[in-house]
Amino acid sequence: MSMLNGRVAIVTGSGRGIGREVALQLAGHGASVVVNDLDAGPADEVVAEIKANGGRAVACAGSVTEPGFAARFVGTAIDTYGDLHIIINNAGYTWDAVIQKMTEEQFDAMIDVHLKAPWRILKEASEIIRIKSKCEAEAGNPIVRKVVNISSISGTRGNAGQTNYSSAKAAVVGLSKTLAKEWGRYNVAVNSVAFGLIETRLTEATDSKKIIEIEGKEIPVGVPVQNVAAAKMMIPMGRPGTPAEAAGAVVGLCLPQSDYISGQLIEVTGGL
Repeated sequence: MSMLNGRVAIVTGSGRGIGREVALQLAGHGASVVVNDLDAGPADEVVAEIKANGGRAVACAGSVTEPGFAARFVGTAIDTYGDLHIIINNAGYTWDAVIQKMTEEQFDAMIDVHLKAPWRILKEASEIIRIKSKCEAEAGNPIVRKVVNISSISGTRGNAGQTNYSSAKAAVVGLSKTLAKEWGRYNVAVNSVAFGLIETRLTEATDSKKIIEIEGKEIPVGVPVQNVAAAKMMIPMGRPGTPAEAAGAVVGLCLPQSDYISGQLIEVTGGL
């Protein structure tokens, strides 16, 4: 199916996990995609996969928190494809500790990557969207653009050890609902999706100490096996979601069938 032919999408954190699946599914529906990852390798691999399947994609590697990244990211879409229709703010990670052990660096890092980076990207795109939407309306050819900001049930319900992450993800919902009101006049539908337990490298069940490096910081990843088992028992569907299933909720909000859905929060939890 090619329901997104002619549409241009930018997806942060799309070299791995859920973001990768979002990029692949958007391309599968016909969108041209700007793929982003902290590292060039994963981003290039996704671009190659999309092209191998007959789609169009280009990489824009780098940290979403870098000064100037938003301009470079949005600029890649405009310079390469001449337009921008879909913005997916997905990049992020967790850096947990109970509040008495959490540092300000940990707190600020989560605010920067999960809230300020999306805000910067949306601000950078705002004038382009305003001008494009005005021209399209005057030509009698209005186009509905889409923004999907990724939240978490840690933000909507709270989670021990995540005052930083939960605060940022809660704020993403407020950002989305407010932007839906500001950008409705530009024919932009803005929504947020909050994930529950999804199988990614960050949530892998493990009792081994696993570390990934993000911008020079060593970040523990994985969830104790006992904790994952307990979570599965609470999920009515009895299992975590897959990255492809998580991406499906995001992509569904980008298709024409969802053009009148805006200002909403969708929780993807398997019924939790």
